[in-house]
Amino acid sequence: MSTCHYRTVGALALAATVGLSLAACSGDNKSADANAKVTITVDCPPLKTDNGGKSLEQWNADVAAFQKAHPNVTVKTVSVGSQCNNPPDFTARLQGGTQADVFYGYMTDLDQVLDAGQAEDITSYVNASTVPYWDGVLPGVKSAYTDNGKLYAIPFNAYTMGLVINKNLFKQAGLDLTKPPASWQEVAAAAKKIAALGNGIAGYSEYSAGNTGGWHFTAEVYSRGGKVVSDDGRSASFKDQGQAVLKYLHDMRFVDNSVGEKQLLQWPDLLTNAAAGKVGMYIGAPDSITAIVNTFHGNFADWAMAPMPGDNGPAKATLGGGSGYFFKKGLSPAQIKAGVAWLNFEELTPGQGQFNYTAQKAMGLPVGLPQPQIWVPGSDAQKKDDELKKANSNLDLADYTPFVTNPVAILAEPPQAQAIYAVLDGCMSAVLTQPDANVPELLKTAESKVNALLAQKK
Repeated sequence: MSTCHYRTVGALALAATVGLSLAACSGDNKSADANAKVTITVDCPPLKTDNGGKSLEQWNADVAAFQKAHPNVTVKTVSVGSQCNNPPDFTARLQGGTQADVFYGYMTDLDQVLDAGQAEDITSYVNASTVPYWDGVLPGVKSAYTDNGKLYAIPFNAYTMGLVINKNLFKQAGLDLTKPPASWQEVAAAAKKIAALGNGIAGYSEYSAGNTGGWHFTAEVYSRGGKVVSDDGRSASFKDQGQAVLKYLHDMRFVDNSVGEKQLLQWPDLLTNAAAGKVGMYIGAPDSITAIVNTFHGNFADWAMAPMPGDNGPAKATLGGGSGYFFKKGLSPAQIKAGVAWLNFEELTPGQGQFNYTAQKAMGLPVGLPQPQIWVPGSDAQKKDDELKKANSNLDLADYTPFVTNPVAILAEPPQAQAIYAVLDGCMSAVLTQPDANVPELLKTAESKVNALLAQKK
């Protein structure tokens, strides 16, 4: 899970791990049938409000350029709202078969899509000829969309989570930005100082609804050295570290009141508050800052990132995830080839599409956020992309240096992640709304429900 995909204007490459002309992309002309007249629908275009419409303008320009190079292909884009994969809406589209031909999905969605029988096997269509930089995509990113050796989606975005910090509130509270909190204990102490500023400011803000609470619970369990599901995938395993996570948040709510009184926050709620200057810290991926700016009218200059905190020291691990595009079951070979060609053009070629930093900078858009983290370190794709990004960066990269230069071990999201997150939302919402919340009982109930979910897949 992550925030929506912001493509050309928002999802930028990671300097530590991660312009070609249209004519230079020879893979495009090889991947789409030269004589097949075909139309494909693609969902999740930028919103009209993103960057004052500049995001959608660039997206439409990319579509026009692609269609000029592929005159027999028509790309029609379909908006699915500000959160490209709101889980209930995504499930409803799958069940009704109403998703786009090429449709956005999280790394955690593969099982659900396959169970619904809604994805084409695209293995034979994706290779170094049709997607020239395919070998430069991290194997772990590809594997999230692979089942029994078959590829069902093309990944374009990957992220890891860290601590996102409001620079202005940090300074107002007398905190040192050069020494961001490295542990949950330090986060709690800093949050108390920030909350003391008053004016409805939460020193630290947390999700607890819409599956986002369970998502953050998972990340925080990982940071303390635990896992949500056992290594064999057969049982829940979050009880020990989960107790620490929930007690910590309960104390921040009802002892320090440093997380604010308004709870049951979902994805847009927290980011809306952050854009309004009411959130001192939260955990998230770099693209959440993009959402704060693009969708909720905040400012890039207000934000910095640090590594994920841990228990009494640096995090043991952080959660990683990402996004890709599936191909709807029943597409013709010509449609699949056209979809692969479009995604190669827009999502996986350094110097163009989401990586067209020259165009972004010329439009006054930000270049320099440490995402997406999709390229193999040292690969041609990573080197080329890193070079282009550095040449065009217009953000203060020092704001992200702690996050970039202190990488944390990455753990993937658990199996059946969205269903598990929905269960764990209950734990998060209870400790943030109930003074007498019984943490052991909450976890016992959640474990039982998660075990039942996992048993269905045995």
